Amino acid sequence: MHAMTLQQLASVIDAEWVGDGALSITGVATLASAKSGQIAFLANEKYRAQLEMTQASAVIVAPNVELPAGMAALVTKNPYAGFAKIAQQLDTTPDAAEGIAASAQVSTTARLGANVAIGSLTIIADNAVIGDNVQIGAGCYIGPGVQIGANTKIWQQVVIYHNCAVGRDCLLHSGAVIGADGFGWANENGKWVKIPQLGRVVIHDRVEIGANTTVDRGALDDTIISSGCIIDNQCQIAHNVFIDEDTAIAGCTVLAGSCRIGKRCLIGGATAINGHIEICDDVQISGFSMVIKAITEPGVYASGIPAAPHREWRRNGARFRQLDDLFQRVKKIEKRLDV
Repeated sequence: MHAMTLQQLASVIDAEWVGDGALSITGVATLASAKSGQIAFLANEKYRAQLEMTQASAVIVAPNVELPAGMAALVTKNPYAGFAKIAQQLDTTPDAAEGIAASAQVSTTARLGANVAIGSLTIIADNAVIGDNVQIGAGCYIGPGVQIGANTKIWQQVVIYHNCAVGRDCLLHSGAVIGADGFGWANENGKWVKIPQLGRVVIHDRVEIGANTTVDRGALDDTIISSGCIIDNQCQIAHNVFIDEDTAIAGCTVLAGSCRIGKRCLIGGATAINGHIEICDDVQISGFSMVIKAITEPGVYASGIPAAPHREWRRNGARFRQLDDLFQRVKKIEKRLDV
C-alpha cells in the first residue's frame, strides 16, 4: 500500500499543514466513510457537521474552516482540487497491461517507445507509432498508421482506426471507438451513395474519453478534440466536430457533424447539439438540452423539460399544441386594442 506523509502531501497541493507533518496517509475517503490512515475533504458547507465526527486521520479544508481540537489538516484555497491531486498521488488503480503479452500481435513495421505495455490479444497494425510508457489493455485494435503519445493509457477493447492520432497523457476507457466512419451519404433517386470518410480523428494531450464513446473520423478534414477535454461515457462525436481546450462533456451527449465547441464549455448529460453550428467559449449547457442554433454569448443555457405527474404532463402537452392558435388570437386582440 502506497503511503505519504502529511508534509509530503502539503507540498503536492501547496497547502499549509496543521498537526504532525510526519503523519502517514494511505488513502482518501469522504468525511462520513473515512478510517484511520485516510484523508478526507470538506468542500461543501452542508457537510461541515461531519467534520466533528469523521474518523479520518486528516482533512483538507479551506482557510476559513475552524478545525476540531487536535485534528490534523491541510489548509488550501480549493479543497476539492486539493483532494483530486492527492487522490492521484495515492491512486491504487492497476495498470492496463504489464509487459508485452505473448498473444499480442505487433506488426514488424510498428514502432514502440520505451516501457510500452500491451495486453493479451491486442493487435498493433502496420506503421503504428506508440510513445514511451504507453499502456494498451487486452483485446484492443490499433490500426495502421495510428500515433499514440507518451504516457497514454488505453483500457481493454478500445478500437482506434487507421491514421488517427492520440496525444500524450490521455486516457481512453473500454469500448471507446476512435475513427469510425462519420454518417456521410448522398442521395441519388432515393438510393443512398456512401461518401468515403477520408479525414482522421486527432486527439490532443491530456484528453479523457469515456467508455463506449464514439468519435467519428472526418469526411475530408479531421475531427479534432483539443487538449484538456474530458468526455464522459456513451457520447457520440460526429465527423468534423471541433472541440476546443478544457471543455467537459457529460454522458450520452450527441454532437452532430461539423459543430464547433469553444473553450471551457460544460455540456450536461444527454444534450444534443445540432450540426454546423458554433458554441462560443465559456458556455454551460444544462442536461437534456437541445441546441439548434449557434450560441454567441457566454452563460448558462437550458432547454430540458423537467418531469411532472403524468396527468399534468398530458394537459401541458395538449396546451402546447394550442400555442400557435393562442398566439394568433392574442395578435388579433392586440391589433384591436392598438397595442
